[in-house]
Amino acid sequence: MSQEKDVLILAIESSCDETAAAVVKNGREVLSNVISSQIALHTLYGGVVPEIASRKHIEKINQVIQAALDEAGVTLQDITAVGVTYGPGLVGALLVGVAEAKAIAYAAKKPLIGVHHIEGHIAANFIEHEDLEPPFFSLVVSGGHTHLVRVKDYGKFDIIGKTRDDAAGEAFDKVARAIGLGYPGGPKIDKVAKEGNPDAITFPRAHVEDAPYDFSFSGLKSAVLNYINGCQMKGESYSQADVAASFQKAVTDVLVANAMHAVEEYQVDQFAIAGGVASNSSLRQAMKEACEERGVKFYYPSPVYCTDNAAMIGVAAYYEYRNGVRSGWDLNAVPNLKLGER
Repeated sequence: MSQEKDVLILAIESSCDETAAAVVKNGREVLSNVISSQIALHTLYGGVVPEIASRKHIEKINQVIQAALDEAGVTLQDITAVGVTYGPGLVGALLVGVAEAKAIAYAAKKPLIGVHHIEGHIAANFIEHEDLEPPFFSLVVSGGHTHLVRVKDYGKFDIIGKTRDDAAGEAFDKVARAIGLGYPGGPKIDKVAKEGNPDAITFPRAHVEDAPYDFSFSGLKSAVLNYINGCQMKGESYSQADVAASFQKAVTDVLVANAMHAVEEYQVDQFAIAGGVASNSSLRQAMKEACEERGVKFYYPSPVYCTDNAAMIGVAAYYEYRNGVRSGWDLNAVPNLKLGER
């Protein structure tokens, strides 16, 4: 690489409720990673309100991009290309980032690269793990997705399994609301579960017939709600911590079981987790132990790179840039974009 000119990617991420920009050098080095979160705003409503998210992105995006350039000590002229999340996500939120990226790329005469949000999550593992290179397997667990992915090469993926209904993160949010923890559910359940007994209540572990790598969490979510309703109807109290711990263990057991089934079946020697739920301490620990037992190298990003951020989009954009991918000025937001589609 030393002979070549450094590749600097300005990356923009606005798929949900974080307005983020970053500058990434040569795909592995993060020069800046600025995130403006709207959590406090959406907590009032118990979840993300798309209309509010879009408006906030419009207010914040120029400031966030300028801060990312300043922090990296570069100007738009130094940038090699502009990368942006164009799906999946909330359509209004995505449009803000895509329009901004197109305007900057056009004005600065730089190539534009549309990035898949899930590809970004997987690529987050490259930031802190210099030794990690494809092929490997990755479990992506977030508020909107639960995917078991075979990473064949940079930018080349096979989805081996995915959720049939709720994503794991969505189940966390709904259960957290039901037991009175509020939004965002993931971190709150993780914290409360530490005080509870994970074996106090037996919740179901769903396995999808004829699809051993697929996930289903809606039955588990219903079982938790039924348990709470049952207690309330009988006038009995229940332990918030025990429900949180038992629910979390049920989710973790299924994620680990399906992932390890794939590891054994495909004879995988490297496994990475990614996405917001990948920062869950119980899931990290269980995955780590399961991988160690099988002699598989286990990777996970720091929590700041698990939740939505632009650094991971910059990493993915760098490898797409190297693969010759360029987006046209007709790049549009695709809210239900499938991984591997262009």
